[in-house]
Amino acid sequence: MKSILQIKILFFLISFLLFNGCKKDNGSVLKIDSDDNVVSLDGELQISDFVWQGLNYFYYWQESVVKLSDSILNDSEKYIDFINENPNPKEFFESLKHPDDRFSWIQEDYEELDNLLKGVFSSNGLEFQLICYPSCDQVIGIVKYILKDSNASEKNIKRGDIFYGVDGINITTKNYQELLNGDNLTYTLNMASFDDNGKLTANGINIELTKEENFESNPIQIEKIITINSNKIGYLMYNQFVGNKTSLVNEAFGKFKNEGVTDLIIDLRYNGGGSVATCTAIASMITGQFKGKTFVKQNWNSKLTKYWNEKNPESLINKFSDKYDGSEQINSLNLEKVYIITTSESASSSELLINGLKPYIDVIHIGEITSGKNVGSITVYDYVDNDGTKNSYHKYAMQPIVLKMANSDGFDDYTDGLIPDLEIEEDLFNLGTLGDKKENLISFAINIITGSSKSNPEKIKFNQTKLLDPNLKKRQIMHLDFDYFDLTEN
Repeated sequence: MKSILQIKILFFLISFLLFNGCKKDNGSVLKIDSDDNVVSLDGELQISDFVWQGLNYFYYWQESVVKLSDSILNDSEKYIDFINENPNPKEFFESLKHPDDRFSWIQEDYEELDNLLKGVFSSNGLEFQLICYPSCDQVIGIVKYILKDSNASEKNIKRGDIFYGVDGINITTKNYQELLNGDNLTYTLNMASFDDNGKLTANGINIELTKEENFESNPIQIEKIITINSNKIGYLMYNQFVGNKTSLVNEAFGKFKNEGVTDLIIDLRYNGGGSVATCTAIASMITGQFKGKTFVKQNWNSKLTKYWNEKNPESLINKFSDKYDGSEQINSLNLEKVYIITTSESASSSELLINGLKPYIDVIHIGEITSGKNVGSITVYDYVDNDGTKNSYHKYAMQPIVLKMANSDGFDDYTDGLIPDLEIEEDLFNLGTLGDKKENLISFAINIITGSSKSNPEKIKFNQTKLLDPNLKKRQIMHLDFDYFDLTEN
């Protein structure tokens, strides 16, 4: 008799692309009961089965979650009863998560998830921070930056501007999600400014913004060279590790190389992460002298660790290289030191870059303590065959945590964030201009590079309560690209 687990592993070995591990036909999930009879799961049970099977095999904490135990598969009828207890896919998914898991999620429409990983999402280009001011009876928004080539980039609004209302309604802790992240593609921001007495008041300026449903962002916000005396400082503000746009970063490094930059500042203050392959490529662009050496190591659950060790142990290691995407030449600067700027929004692959480089070169870390996401994910689809056909019954996909990443020294313990060498918070009421050598965080990096005496900043502590945007959390991700592995069995 074949167990469900045996069938799942069989199809996994036939094709690793069959992420839920179960053979299906015509939109139904095939199971074998204790008498070798086929049981077909129809309707909502297909989604619940997909969720459980995917987490049971790939989830990093699978062995620590009782509800994901392999023993549940020993009795097909009890298994079906179990996955039928909660027909709501999101609630069922949440019920299977480990208490330490802050980052896994399920997406109702996998096309939205695919776009998000490519830097494509609904946006008017306004990136902001909401805070309680002066108390949580009132919420204000402070513009952090404007995405290039967006609707907001064409309007009279800039970094540091303040808004207090949307469409004439004051923003509060109860309505900010609906006002700013609701279904309304167009809304008007009601702006405010400080008067001569230091009081924040409405200034009569209103800015209408329209979201583009599939806005494709450029991960490079700013790229420039700052020359101070004999120092040619390359500055790159990079906002997302986008796998299919690695060439843009490589081109920027090509310019830095051709211009003979002596020092490099990588600004990751708003970078929530992204592709591990792109992160590895950028580490190789910064350096170049460590080709073939370990950048980071991947630690999966015991099932997949065993699989990779038997098939190809090298698959568990991301190495420095002189090429990306298998053939494209990397423009390397061969630096022994790099300056990296972060805030609490810097997560995942941003932290991976810092942690992976530290055993090899001096990483001067400036800014705020990072988010503390030392784990990575993959996208799990509900495939119905070995040809990559997705289940037509639904469009759910999962982005579960499947591995933890360690540097070449084995260090991976930074769930509380990476602590900067020079810890300083952004002053939300004095943000300055991004890319300007006088901007607070950039100026401290430059002062260290040039040997200025102003290298020990006074710590700015901003005590206002910040409100988190759940959409921003989904962009704080470290993921493996599908084509990163040799996924097909021969």
